[in-house]
Amino acid sequence: MSVPSAHEFHWQSLARLPSGRVYHTVTQVGGQMYMLGGCDAAGRPCPSLELYSPEGDRWISLTPMPTSRAGSAVAVLGKQILVVGGVGEDQIPLKAVEMYNTEEGRWRKRSSLREALMGLAIIVKDGRALAVGGMGADLLPRSILQQYDPRKDMWAQLPPMPTPRYDTNLNLLGNKIYVAGGRQCKRPVKAFEMYDSETRSWTSLPMMPCKRSHGGTVWDPPGRLWLLGGLRQGGVHQSSKFTKNVNIFDTNQGVWLKSEETVSMKTKRADFAAAFLRGRMVVAGGLGHEPSALDTVEAFHPQKKKWERIAPMTVPRCSASCIVIRDRLLVVGGVNQVPSAAHEILYVKEEEYL
Repeated sequence: MSVPSAHEFHWQSLARLPSGRVYHTVTQVGGQMYMLGGCDAAGRPCPSLELYSPEGDRWISLTPMPTSRAGSAVAVLGKQILVVGGVGEDQIPLKAVEMYNTEEGRWRKRSSLREALMGLAIIVKDGRALAVGGMGADLLPRSILQQYDPRKDMWAQLPPMPTPRYDTNLNLLGNKIYVAGGRQCKRPVKAFEMYDSETRSWTSLPMMPCKRSHGGTVWDPPGRLWLLGGLRQGGVHQSSKFTKNVNIFDTNQGVWLKSEETVSMKTKRADFAAAFLRGRMVVAGGLGHEPSALDTVEAFHPQKKKWERIAPMTVPRCSASCIVIRDRLLVVGGVNQVPSAAHEILYVKEEEYL
């Protein structure tokens, strides 16, 4: 498969967000991007729901969520957006669950979680949402696996994970849900586990090669997990350090590739945007060994087996949300000293978005 060359990638600035935003959630329904909640410049969670309209290059404010929240887990069930948990205005976890119907333009309160949780990860299988882990009001990680059935408006408990954690990464391959990394009481974990929805059982997979936080965790179409950069945990008398390391797990072989089979990124970075775009792994912005956020961007060339610099972002930032829609990467909000209202898109030359 031919992939775009480095000079074919371009950034375009789109309509700025209504206000600077961080810890918001972006999702798509029918190819349209929605932005939910997040924290404003004062650090307060907000209830806003916005739709980006590429036709007029503008943000449209929709009916706000019943509950102000940041860092919520979001799942798309048909034409509806399910919003679960997160952090509320009092800065503690939420148990509130709400659903937005994109066709009717209205919110409905749904059955709450059994306990308030933040840092949930969520994925959709067979029309149901599966929520994994989370952190409770006691700041301890959970091993809960729970399934939401929208037709019955009910949460069901499934067999718990072997390793409690929050802020983990999920991927669905067939009947298997892969759960990679996450955190326990702010410390990264190396646990890598798989849930088989047919046998309703968990399997422990080879642990991640190193403990890292705020790295990129991306799955490519062949079903390989890429761990990119991040902060390597220091020892008792050592500070954490930025890394450019790359680790890849091949689900077909069930192994982590040897270090000589992987290629490190050019720049050490953490808390960046990362995505698989047009056959290439792309990393953008983040924090590194610079006094402020990075604007640099690089993309891995699978045939040349090397990372290449591509056009930088217009606005340097970290903690941005990102989503790929129709082979284009949208990077939304984030932080650059203060919450950012920047919104830009990475596309391949001669494929203007607007």
